[in-house]
This record gives sequence, structure tokens and C-alpha cells, in this order.
Amino acid sequence: MASIGYARVSTKDQNLDMQIDALREAGCDPIFSESVSSSKERPELKRALDCLRKGDVIVVWKLDRLARSLKELVMMISSLNDREVEFRSISDGIDTTSSLGKCQLGIFASLAQYERDIIRERTRAGLSAAKRRGRTGGRPKGLSEEAKKKAKLAAKLYKDPTIQIEDICRACDVSKATLYRYLSIVGVKKRRSL
Repeated sequence: MASIGYARVSTKDQNLDMQIDALREAGCDPIFSESVSSSKERPELKRALDCLRKGDVIVVWKLDRLARSLKELVMMISSLNDREVEFRSISDGIDTTSSLGKCQLGIFASLAQYERDIIRERTRAGLSAAKRRGRTGGRPKGLSEEAKKKAKLAAKLYKDPTIQIEDICRACDVSKATLYRYLSIVGVKKRRSL
């Protein structure tokens, strides 16, 4: 069973020494470290996760070094759990090798689910309020000015039975599905097949 350390700071101006010292004291070897924002690609974290094997422990100085949100943290730890890898946060006192640590993560998972449910409820309430005020989301109905011009041209060309559908699509720079939608909007009936 290996203890793999991961340290991260957000900018090059910040110093990794304190985290690395704490990880060494916790018995971590190797230690992966990087200076990058959590919103960016984190190649050293990927390397640390790739080297973990069943029974290993990934150790961080603090929870926010591993993930940028509670949801991401829960997903990452769940993924580690599926691989039978443990997790430890030195400053936060969380250690999944213990029953208490597993319980704490269960609480975090519940809080993350609660957060998702609250966001979903707020979104529904906002959409409902907007609908009551007559506003609806999505793309505006109808055609843009450019699409109206293409629809008129398509209708004119379509009325000439000697012009092939593929040629009309090329001339109007539209797909067949869009051509037929345009024709329907401008009230042109579909040609009969011979």
C-alpha cells in the first residue's frame, strides 16, 4: 500500500513548500505537485491518479487542492472508491481508511446531491416565473431575414419540376430537411413522386 501525495497552488507566485512538507511528514512517496488553477488542465493530478493501484491512498494537504467543487470532489472520491483506492486530507482530518472518514464522505455526497436538487428547483421556479410573464426560452420562432430569402428562392426553384432537389439544396446552401422545412413554412406543397 503506497501513499501518493498531490500538492497544488493556483499561481506561480504561491509556494508549494508547506504542502510538500506536510505530505512528506504523512509518508507520501511519490509526491506530484503543480502550479495551476483548478479550472485548468492538471497534468500532475492525472499522473498521480494514473499511478494509483488497489489499496493505495492519495493524500492531499486540503480538500480544495484536489477539486474545485463539492460535486467534483464527491465524483472523484467515488471514482477512487470504485478502484479500491483510499483518500486522505491532512488539514481536514478526512481519512477513508477509517469508518469516520467514510461517514464524512457520505455526508459530503448527500450535501452535493442536496446542492444539485436546490439548483434544479431554482431553475424550475425561474422558468415557471418567466413563463407566467409570457417569456419562453429557446430559439425564437420563425425564420431569420436570411432564412426567409432562402425560403423564397427555394420555393421559386422548387415550383420548376425540371430542377432537382439536390440542385435546389446546393443553390440555397441548405440540407434536404431544411429545404422541406422552408417549403412548409412558406406554404409550398411537396412534389408528387412519379
